[in-house]
Formats: sequence, structure tokens, C-alpha cells
Amino acid sequence: MYEIINIYCDESCHLENDNQKSMVLGALWCPKVKAEIYNNEISEIKKKHNLSQFFEIKWSKVSNAKVDFYRELIDYYFIKEDLGFRAWVIPDKSILNHDTHFQTHDDWYYKMYFYLLRNIISSEQIYHIYLDIKDSRSKEKLKNLHQILSNVNYDFNRSIIQKMQHVHSHDICLLQMSDLFLGAISYHFRNLKTNSAKLDLIKRIANKSGFSLNKSTLPTEKKLNLFIWNPVNGEI
Repeated sequence: MYEIINIYCDESCHLENDNQKSMVLGALWCPKVKAEIYNNEISEIKKKHNLSQFFEIKWSKVSNAKVDFYRELIDYYFIKEDLGFRAWVIPDKSILNHDTHFQTHDDWYYKMYFYLLRNIISSEQIYHIYLDIKDSRSKEKLKNLHQILSNVNYDFNRSIIQKMQHVHSHDICLLQMSDLFLGAISYHFRNLKTNSAKLDLIKRIANKSGFSLNKSTLPTEKKLNLFIWNPVNGEI
């Protein structure tokens, strides 16, 4: 029997005209059988730091007052062998010229999501993919993305990617953890320096992973897989 893997996806600065230079897509995954255990354990970490179980872990909420809480979350992630995270980084959106390549920004966005998930999805497992709701067009984007991912994996009966579903991040701690790591990578590539607590967490992630966060990792890296995307031969 194939194992079911849950993938929790999030994105940062993904809109075409948001005045942000870089964009990051992220996906955190774990076996479905462990998901409830991990969500409950993360809730216990919240309680330990006198936070409500309904407190939403978000990169935007990182502050000096809560830095110990976020440090413990990062440590927790790195000791759990079957938790993995992959980030797909676009350092500079300003170089994009969609008209030249006969595509819309949405077309390119789906390509980037495919590349994000390509190294995670295997025909020997089953996947349930959860995405945070972002905007009014989320339902249409989800349908298109599911179709594209299924087709490129020859999964025409959707026996590999069985489910793609929008959820609210405040309901799922593991999706919140995806936001935390995604936010750290995005903050790093936007070269922001104003929040000392955030800089502390970025350094902690780099130290725990053993990577500088400035270069792509090997494609086979499971714990913190990072790819820094740049157009090859002008193809974007």
C-alpha cells in the first residue's frame, strides 16, 4: 500500500505588480499518519510559551517578545526526520517578460509551482496537497494547478495526486510552519535587515540546515531543499 504524504504549500510576493523584487514558493511535507501528531505537538509548544492554541504562527508576527517561541519551532522542525521543506526562489521578478514568451503571469506562476513540487512528488506515493487561500481567484487557480500537475505526472486518473484543497492556515499548524520557513527565505532574499528577531531565526535555520541559504541545494536534499531560479537561455 502506498504511503499518503501531506504537502502544505504557501507563497510570498507572488503577484505580478506588488512592488516586491523577489518571490518565493514553499512546500512543507510529512506522512499523513503523522500530521495530527505534529499539529498537536506544535500546539503544545504554543501552550508552553503561554500562547493560545489558536495563535497563528506567521512570519509577520515574529518579534523579540516571541523569538524564543519561534526558535523552539525551528528546533522542533529539524529534529523531526520526516518533516521536509522545499523553497523555490525567484530572486528578481523584474526580469520577466511574459509577452516575449507568449504567456501570462498566471501561466508562469503554474510553471513555477510545477518546479516547486516536481522534486517532491513520486509515482510511488499518494499526495494530498493543501494550499492557503490567497485571493478571490484561488478556486480557479487550484483547479488549473491540479490538472497541470496531474498531467505532467501522467496521473490522468488522479491516483497519485488524489487531493488538492484550499484551507485556512489558522486551522493547520503545519501550514503555519510552512509560512514561517517561507517567510524566512523571502526575508533573506529581499535583503531586509530591520527586524533583529527575524535575522536571528534566519541564522538559526542556516545553522541547523548547514546551508548558507544563498545557493541552491542538491535536488535530492530532503530537510531544507532550496532552489534559486534564474532563466536559462532566456527561457522564462
